[in-house]
Amino acid sequence: MADLNRLGENRFLVLGRAGMDLYPDPPGTSIEEARRFTACLGGSSGNIAAGLARHGAQVALVTRVSQDPVGQFCLKELESYGIETSYVTTSTGETRTSLALAESRLENHQAVLYRNGAADFEMSAEDVQKIDYTRFSALIATGTCLAAEPSRSATFKAFELARAAGLPVIFDIDYRPYSWPSADIAAETYSRAADLCDIIIGNDVEFGFMAGEFDQGLAKARQLAADSAQIVVYKMGEKGAITLTKGGETQTGIFKVQALKPVGAGDAFMGGFVASLAAGHSVKDAVTRGSACASIVVSRVGCAPAMPTPAELSDFLNNHPGPTLP
Repeated sequence: MADLNRLGENRFLVLGRAGMDLYPDPPGTSIEEARRFTACLGGSSGNIAAGLARHGAQVALVTRVSQDPVGQFCLKELESYGIETSYVTTSTGETRTSLALAESRLENHQAVLYRNGAADFEMSAEDVQKIDYTRFSALIATGTCLAAEPSRSATFKAFELARAAGLPVIFDIDYRPYSWPSADIAAETYSRAADLCDIIIGNDVEFGFMAGEFDQGLAKARQLAADSAQIVVYKMGEKGAITLTKGGETQTGIFKVQALKPVGAGDAFMGGFVASLAAGHSVKDAVTRGSACASIVVSRVGCAPAMPTPAELSDFLNNHPGPTLP
């Protein structure tokens, strides 16, 4: 069992995709009616890395991007957030960096994600074996990394090397059915990965999927907290979250805001939650602060650029009436 006190060193290795996000401008415009777009860094792992960097963490991303202008855009964006890119490999051939179009509106929200021949799925065991894991205080990975080979094997290799170096392994389930060859393969792979992790974060649908039945999701989270993980966060959307540790269970609410879009909340939660643990906050407070980050991000355009700074988070917490339970 890894020592979670290492998180206080505030140096994180994040595994997974970075991409380009395009948002119709002005907010509220549909994709089919758009005549101009705002471009920014995206991708679940890229967003998490940006969230951590905004909180002052030292962050390195491990992924692959395509050898084209979209890949170069992502590299420049990562560097603009202060994210180390020495472990980002450029793929040649026909692979492409992920491209997402998402609307900044709630009603009839549409999002389109282009993942054909995804460059990040080409991440190899060689990519993760060249890393000096002793430089970091934790490894963070999203479930997207596990959806295809050789990225799946590379991710499990990274877990092995991180654990051997004594690093806590933090896992965001991040289940996206369209990326997987079958639901059975996804469920088996996620369960195998979760057994290797110290902190696991997911929503009720994702835990239910891992359990084989939606109504068994909380039981699956409890089983993981009892058998292997030190912290499990079971998110329930508007109903808040249940956090499970060896010391018991705690339920927390959400911060109600005027949301602009429904995307980016999970990545923002992960960034804020881990940054808060690193800063010495209790698990319960870290969950609350992560929830606040999620609410901030859904009220702004974009995902990575919407991640709050510590000052913005403090201002939100000081001026918001607080989280509510249903």
